[in-house]
Amino acid sequence: MPTADLVFVNGPVFTAGPARAFARAIAVTGDRVSAIGDEKTVAESVGKKTRVVDLAGRMLTPGFQDAHCHPGSSGLDLLRCSFEGCHDADDAVAYVARYAAEHPNRPWIVGGGWIQTWFPKGCPPKEALDAVVPDRPVLVYNADGHGAWANSVALRMAGIDASTPDPADGRIERAIGNEPQGTLHEGATQAVEQLIPDDTPDELRSGLLAGQEYLLSKGITAWQDAHVDLETHAAYRRLAASEELIGTAVGAMWWRRDLGMEQLDDLEQMRSEPLGRYLPTTVKIMLDGVVENHTASMLEPYLDGDGGATDNTGIDFVEPSRLREIVTELDRRGFSCHFHAIGDAAVRNGLDAVETARLANGWTEARHHISHIQVVHPQDISRFRRLGVVANAQALWAQDGEDQAVLTRPYLGAERSGWQYPFGSFLRAGASLAMGSDWGVSTADVMDQIDAAVTRSNHDEPDLPPLNEDECITFLDALAGFTAGSAYVNHLDNGRGTLAPGMLADLAVLDRDPIAEGKIRDAEVAMTVAGGRVVYEET
Repeated sequence: MPTADLVFVNGPVFTAGPARAFARAIAVTGDRVSAIGDEKTVAESVGKKTRVVDLAGRMLTPGFQDAHCHPGSSGLDLLRCSFEGCHDADDAVAYVARYAAEHPNRPWIVGGGWIQTWFPKGCPPKEALDAVVPDRPVLVYNADGHGAWANSVALRMAGIDASTPDPADGRIERAIGNEPQGTLHEGATQAVEQLIPDDTPDELRSGLLAGQEYLLSKGITAWQDAHVDLETHAAYRRLAASEELIGTAVGAMWWRRDLGMEQLDDLEQMRSEPLGRYLPTTVKIMLDGVVENHTASMLEPYLDGDGGATDNTGIDFVEPSRLREIVTELDRRGFSCHFHAIGDAAVRNGLDAVETARLANGWTEARHHISHIQVVHPQDISRFRRLGVVANAQALWAQDGEDQAVLTRPYLGAERSGWQYPFGSFLRAGASLAMGSDWGVSTADVMDQIDAAVTRSNHDEPDLPPLNEDECITFLDALAGFTAGSAYVNHLDNGRGTLAPGMLADLAVLDRDPIAEGKIRDAEVAMTVAGGRVVYEET
């Protein structure tokens, strides 16, 4: 047995294999797992230069994989006007004022992270920004990225006024006299966005490095970036070429809904340019918006908030027959499709498109997956397994709170509210489950997300009942979703996601054993190993 560089002993080592088995020790030589088993087996590989880490009962797992996150834009937000640490509307306005004062030479104030429940009906007014930044344009996105808050300067520069029609894929929130209120939903943000100076290559590099640092600190050694455009693609390749890309990034290349099949040539070109740990293999297709602003695509209309009917069923960003054509061609060319689908109609449209592709092309190696899966009609649950579509869950959202009470249940009604985030139903139906954070919409902390998947409870509001408690899953099911499940979606399951000799040594060490202690969300990452190198260690 070769002499190991790293050895971990005396703790539960989760292998994430089909049996969900635990070992007691693991050895790493170079960038690979060289032995796994009990302490006696692994002890044979210990040499004079081996670093031996006593887990002392702490849990070791494969390095986590995040199947849906935004490290570039979220990293940039950390460096810009980020609302991290704000708790309400007053905090948000005060922060913008402080940020503007600290950056007097920036021509635009941009950033994101405000929460819809801080404002009436989830819509902050332009006047609040005008009061603190009257002389420069401001555009800051909400936490889920599906809406933005603009001041009057930005709206005027974009030519948005009372006579401006809503775009087909968005909505301008209105005040008295049809004047723009200050909140822009979905595609309505484009008129302002196009005026903002493009991020420079150095800014994109800094954003990705900041995002990577955060993900590694959470034990995440591989991720799928859910929005890779040409500029982000170039930034990843630059990091990979300089060997600054420590984790493995799978690029989900952005399908532009304002273009047609002509963009396939660009996607093919990007896919032909992998470099090191950067793998652009997937295409991201946005199917709808979100429930909170009533743009998620629903099979039946939204309610009006008081139990009354409306005629609004949300927005299909891609017309369903067109979607089937697009997905069939992408599948034929070997691309995996990563769908954003919040509403039950959007989920069904994604499944219908994959079914059409399967009938046309047969069963390919593509790993199609539907992210978010907030509202899923019960008739569609079994189709995930039958069609080989992975349910890509963002588990932190599966808990009750103000957003559910104010912005969701009154507009969905009781029956559809009960269809939210059906993780347990997916597993009972035999579907594959992957996990992703959607960071920076929410934290990338894996233990926080697993806790939500297991308990469906909001620990900040302990009096609230679990959200759809029968959809709880076990700790090991959720942990497998963040390891083997996401590795499958990422097409990385042939070398990582589980622990066995010969697998890449991507590891995460927790500061405790969450199963033994029974307190999942208290667990923190103490060490991250990527490719056999310790890349994060708690101090």
